[in-house]
Amino acid sequence: MTMQKDQEFLDYVIKALVDYPDQVKTTRTVDEMGVLLTLEVGAADMGKIIGRQGNTAKAVRTLLRVVGMKNNSRVNLKINEPVGGLKSPERMAQAMPTVPLSTPNSKTVDEAMADLKLE
Repeated sequence: MTMQKDQEFLDYVIKALVDYPDQVKTTRTVDEMGVLLTLEVGAADMGKIIGRQGNTAKAVRTLLRVVGMKNNSRVNLKINEPVGGLKSPERMAQAMPTVPLSTPNSKTVDEAMADLKLE
């Protein structure tokens, strides 16, 4: 299977941005909504791809839309969270603290209102 121009462009740009270009993987699917490019990078490079406040990812998506317009297609980009990344299911399970629903010192609403002395 040969790469299309949009996928080649994405590969080129992303590999130029990351420290580990050998970990970059792109896949291309086409459906009634247009072209979907899915990007996977190593966990160490995820921040470089997203950028501050998502600006790098937004810029790459904008450039892909331009490439798509040139080829009369709608191009979307999906960035997969790498295993071990901040939002991967494994990390999310570790980060979720288990908080008891009630603590021994918890008060009822009436007790808390009485403490405020709003009457």
